[in-house]
Amino acid sequence: MKVALFGKALSEENHVYMRYLLDNLQVAGAEVSVYRPFLQQIAPCMSSQYKHSTFENHEGLVACADLMLSIGGDGTLLDAVPLVRDSELPVLGINMGRLGFLSSIPKNEIEEAIHKVMQGAYHIEKRTLLELLSPDDVFGDVNFALNELSVIRYPENSLLSIKVFVDDVFLNTYWGDGILLATPTGSTAYSLSAGGPIVTPTSRNFLITPIAAHNLTVRPIVIRDDSVIRIQIEGREKRFVFSMDSRIRTLDTSVELTVRKAPFCINMIRMEGEDFFATIRNKLMWGKDNRN
Repeated sequence: MKVALFGKALSEENHVYMRYLLDNLQVAGAEVSVYRPFLQQIAPCMSSQYKHSTFENHEGLVACADLMLSIGGDGTLLDAVPLVRDSELPVLGINMGRLGFLSSIPKNEIEEAIHKVMQGAYHIEKRTLLELLSPDDVFGDVNFALNELSVIRYPENSLLSIKVFVDDVFLNTYWGDGILLATPTGSTAYSLSAGGPIVTPTSRNFLITPIAAHNLTVRPIVIRDDSVIRIQIEGREKRFVFSMDSRIRTLDTSVELTVRKAPFCINMIRMEGEDFFATIRNKLMWGKDNRN
């Protein structure tokens, strides 16, 4: 099996886990290819005889891998999405970060996870993405997001007035710091911090979550994921901050955004027996009495 390794940074305290991961892949007979910018980060963890190739872009990744291991936190996995794109390449997150909703494998379970992956003892969970239809020159061909799209006021500016249409039907005008359009995957990210609901990963929905709404009766709303959403900015402000996952641009308020579900999914690897409800109980410490 050909395994691609993607990451951004690796702290010295995680070197021991990286060595362990590399050793387990070698023992399992995997053909390893490393994202070139990440290679210098993991070089201290590799022996001089360790056989590996490298890749730098989407085309190189598809040519060298049967699956990808994202090594880091959830932010690292989000940064892997523009490389994976519509290739249907399965992705497994090894959590070297903190919370880890997307990077679900703890570093102390690396051996078991690699063994299961090499044996094919896992299932694929298809995760929906958002696609920016217009304007088409904001992020080029990386016009999709796994977590969320955000429209936020420019730091020194006053509140935004944001009109939202769903399938050309007017929904609401939001006055506040901004809004989020989140996928089910993104429901446990920024949207959750802004008061949005948690949605199970395979739900066929999108969330529209206001950020610091001026009108306190405005609440998040769940819509079908086959909807087309249009977003218009009104008022005296001339610019706003627009982001899709970790990609950020400042846009003129005359720009109208049109968004829909992307025509492809990201294939997330889930171990047999892995349970989303158990994950959120664990990560969010539901049911734990911390009063002592």
